[in-house]
Amino acid sequence: MEYVLSDRKRLPYGMMNFEDIRLDNYYYVDKTSYIPWIEQSDRFFFFIRPRRFGKSLTLNMLQHYYDVHAKDKFDALFGDLYIGKHPTADRNSYLVLYLNFSGIDGELHNYRKGLDAHCSITFENFIKIYADYLPQDTLEGLREAKGAVEQIDFLYQQCARAGQKIYLFIDEYDHFTNAILSNAESLKRYTDETHGEGYLRAFFNKVKAGTYSSIKRCFITGVSPVTMDDLTSGFNIGTNYSLSPEFNEMMGFTEEEVREMLTYYSTRSPFHHTIDELIEMMKPWYDNYCFAQKSYGRTTMYNSNMVLYFVKNYILYGEVPEDMIEDNIRIDYEKLRMLIRKDKEFVHDASVIQRLVSQGYITGKLKKGFPASNIVDPDNFVSLLYYFGMLTISGIYEDESKLTIPNQVVREQIYTYLLNTYNEIDLSFDSYEKDQLSKSIAYQGEWRAYFDYIAECLKRYASQRDKQKGEFFVHGFTLAMTAQNRFYRPISEADTQAGYADIFLCPLLDIYPNMEHSYIIELKYAKYKDPESRVEELRLEGIAQANRYADTDTVRNAIGTTRLHKIVVVYKGMEMRVCEEVHS
Repeated sequence: MEYVLSDRKRLPYGMMNFEDIRLDNYYYVDKTSYIPWIEQSDRFFFFIRPRRFGKSLTLNMLQHYYDVHAKDKFDALFGDLYIGKHPTADRNSYLVLYLNFSGIDGELHNYRKGLDAHCSITFENFIKIYADYLPQDTLEGLREAKGAVEQIDFLYQQCARAGQKIYLFIDEYDHFTNAILSNAESLKRYTDETHGEGYLRAFFNKVKAGTYSSIKRCFITGVSPVTMDDLTSGFNIGTNYSLSPEFNEMMGFTEEEVREMLTYYSTRSPFHHTIDELIEMMKPWYDNYCFAQKSYGRTTMYNSNMVLYFVKNYILYGEVPEDMIEDNIRIDYEKLRMLIRKDKEFVHDASVIQRLVSQGYITGKLKKGFPASNIVDPDNFVSLLYYFGMLTISGIYEDESKLTIPNQVVREQIYTYLLNTYNEIDLSFDSYEKDQLSKSIAYQGEWRAYFDYIAECLKRYASQRDKQKGEFFVHGFTLAMTAQNRFYRPISEADTQAGYADIFLCPLLDIYPNMEHSYIIELKYAKYKDPESRVEELRLEGIAQANRYADTDTVRNAIGTTRLHKIVVVYKGMEMRVCEEVHS
């Protein structure tokens, strides 16, 4: 076991408490330069980012900065950070009220009970913490108030009476969105809570009332704009900064920040790769998020949680993690399965997901909010996928945002879900038989059985509707199936100076250095009604394209010492008619 230097900062993987990170010698990526920007923005600040992107830590950092109780710790917490050297006049001048809605029972039939319980405990703690700043009868008065709505009303009025100002933070305000998306009954209950005299609407109306007196600032975060839109007609003073370029880099890591982290640990731990090599490994998996149209082309963001996962494992074991996707991320994306079910309900010939996989991008106007009842509207659905981190901004196309899958972590999840839309049976390569097929193609070069298996599954699970989609379905299904192979990163329709390959199975040599085979797959499709001669035309076309693509730097640099196989596959309808290797 390698000796661990005692002065080496620990990695704050999974941590959300800013004070613990700063006082217990953890590495912290300084995001405090955004504090002046937040202060110059509207006082009631809404911000949406995908899961595990650093929202909770950002909120906790802000709480420590503004908390009147943390004044004595300011130098220890912030002294060497940007804001410690450039403090604002508002530092340590608020009573901080933090509500975390993820702590509320997400079942909508008893949402009121859950909200009441969470708020009651939180408000009592708030009063005890700030007892010296509040009237003596505050705790007694709170206990007499019934429920969260009455209590928040009482609390802000007591603070106003004492001349104190509140900074309200609400984390995961939309945590029950999953329940709304999953079934119609939940949508009805949700509508009851957020419209008319609904309890959640009433709560936010009281918050709004509080902003006229002691609630001076709000910072509210979540992962979707669904709830916000339903609530903001009652709480219509908040500004959504999620798509604003000045906050594009506030959460997540820039490449420069990742490089700084790697450089720090490379001087304190045995590294077996250069910084550039590690960046090259991480980039296709964790990078390429852009959250503002005006920021496109300027910088992209890495998922901070995934970077910490990678670096932690690399330092611990001295090698690249075998699984580039951590389990918690998989669980998070599992929660999004209902999104695909919604997509399946669309009446279009080709669904949003299907079109995304087939052409590599989709277009749409990103919405700042929309009601839950309109979630199945195609434009809204595209925005929802974007906010959940399943899509990223990749430019402008015909006056709309061009949106693509950001990276391999998301791509793997989308392809898995795509298979689930074809059939509820689990088609992922996790059984012994499927794993053997994956190994055989990677280590023995036995590719024929692999593609026969895909063809068999495709034929078996294709519905009548899928058959009508034809080429979209065949390409999407094949891509989704190859994405389940843990030995490769499938690159679809990768543009090169010599044309493109439909699928390039890029070998993951950093993880599996002994694998021996890599593949270019030219996938062609003829309609049922096409003449037989069309199959031969497509076969020859595929051969020419495979040869062109194999002779590019992209492929030569990626395959390393593996043997490259050029495979041409031609389908006629749902039947695979050609599956052969091109020899040149």
